[in-house]
Amino acid sequence: MTTSAAAHPSVPAVGPPAAGPPPTRGIPRALILLLGAASVVIVVAGIRAVAWLIGPAFMALIIVIAVAPVQGRLRRRGWPGWATTLVVVLLVYAILGAIAIGLIVSVARLATELPQYATKADALLSTAIANLAKLGIGPEQLAQAKGSLNLGKIAGLLGSLLAGVAGLASTLVFLLALLLFLSVESGGAGDRLASIARERPRVTEALGRFAWGTRQYLLVTTVFGLIVAVLDSVALAILGVPLAVTWGLLSFITNYIPNVGFVIGVIPPAVLALLQGGPTLALIVVLVYCGINFVVQSIIQPRFIGDAVGLSVTVTFLALVFWAWLLGPLGAILAIPLTLLCKALLVDIDPKARWADALLRATPKDPEDAAADAAAKAERKQARRRRRTHTDEPPPAPEPVTHTTPGRPAGAAGGGVAPPPIPRG
Repeated sequence: MTTSAAAHPSVPAVGPPAAGPPPTRGIPRALILLLGAASVVIVVAGIRAVAWLIGPAFMALIIVIAVAPVQGRLRRRGWPGWATTLVVVLLVYAILGAIAIGLIVSVARLATELPQYATKADALLSTAIANLAKLGIGPEQLAQAKGSLNLGKIAGLLGSLLAGVAGLASTLVFLLALLLFLSVESGGAGDRLASIARERPRVTEALGRFAWGTRQYLLVTTVFGLIVAVLDSVALAILGVPLAVTWGLLSFITNYIPNVGFVIGVIPPAVLALLQGGPTLALIVVLVYCGINFVVQSIIQPRFIGDAVGLSVTVTFLALVFWAWLLGPLGAILAIPLTLLCKALLVDIDPKARWADALLRATPKDPEDAAADAAAKAERKQARRRRRTHTDEPPPAPEPVTHTTPGRPAGAAGGGVAPPPIPRG
């Protein structure tokens, strides 16, 4: 007689498992990457479409961030809020006005002076074409090259550039209004950040790091740009190159362009020196620029900027190309601050994106690990110095050794102290 499984509860029932909720499947990683890439393309296209708005707006933000410490310092000294805001507004307008006036005057002088060298340019071009013809280059190619290098076209291009600069009035009005509003509201930036910090402390920390890095970068770049501009202007004036102050201003502006700013700044004065004094003077100008800019921009300046920016050389070069393509010349000048802002918003506020910081920073090691390694290295150096100092000390004087004979206590031989008498029982 067989018994059923129900009669014996200890025996498990045999059959299909109970039906449960179906297993969930996540989105494939490849699809996530494709969606992210598509989103990036859409965002970049949108930014490029409104580059006329984003470029001046970010420039206004950078200027206000640069002068914000002045307002805080005045408030700590007891100045009223309206007075500190007025000082910031006047300072911002003075900076922007000086830049605009310098650019307009420089372009106008260049457009006026350059046509005077048309005859020299034609003579120099004819000499170069004759030398090339001796090397076997065909006359058709030479005629085409001569037509493309006509200085009159360059003068016309400069005239259109001057007209374009004069046509920036509407953009300048927008920038001035935006600077006014940002300067007025900059006084409450600390309270706004404090409100954000209560719920998003990493956001506040990242924005504070961005503002500090931007100020340090602007300060160091401005100081060294002024040094380079003065040295270049004095050198060009001594060499007799026309528009020395204009080329000094160009060196100051191009100093904000990473990696290739020096090349952009040396081409116009070298070309004008070639027209003024021939190849020898142009070569001297290039060598002088290389000497001044290499020492200041390649040796001294990176030592100060590296701590403030914290970006590798490759990242700065790629950022320059990207922002110049996206926003134009203004993007090339603001490439470093723009990259710092993107890093703060996309990397610094997200703990999961810490791996991206390892690819962006200038040093291979993490700053905390580098500090720990530096402290350990200093400790090892101190330990070696202590051991070396201990080894160099003279050894202690040896204690006097006395010879004893068996059965006699030490000191009994050779005029030593006599042993005490042995008592007799």
